[in-house]
Amino acid sequence: MKELTKIEEILLLAIWRLKKDAYGVKIRQHVSTVINKDFSYGHLYDALSQLEKKEFVQRELGEVLPNQRGRRKNIYSVTELGFAALRKAREVNEAIWDGIPRFAFNNRGDNE
Repeated sequence: MKELTKIEEILLLAIWRLKKDAYGVKIRQHVSTVINKDFSYGHLYDALSQLEKKEFVQRELGEVLPNQRGRRKNIYSVTELGFAALRKAREVNEAIWDGIPRFAFNNRGDNE
């Protein structure tokens, strides 16, 4: 199975969380809030394209956007392969963090 980059992991989780509202503007807003910095549309659509190529997301046409001359929203959803990749990423993250207490990084990361 193909590995996820961290940003792909974040995007898949955002898409899953947003459900039927998982379209460009909403995904970007959610991710920008979570990572606490601006996430450009270029970066977003490049990463979404990669997720589509890996078959981790699928795209459907949604409703017509107001003031967009008939253009429709692209609604994204997580595929079974995408969920499998998320499960694997979670297992890896949990294995890496296993045994490290949550408070270990409150100050400098040492256990003084």
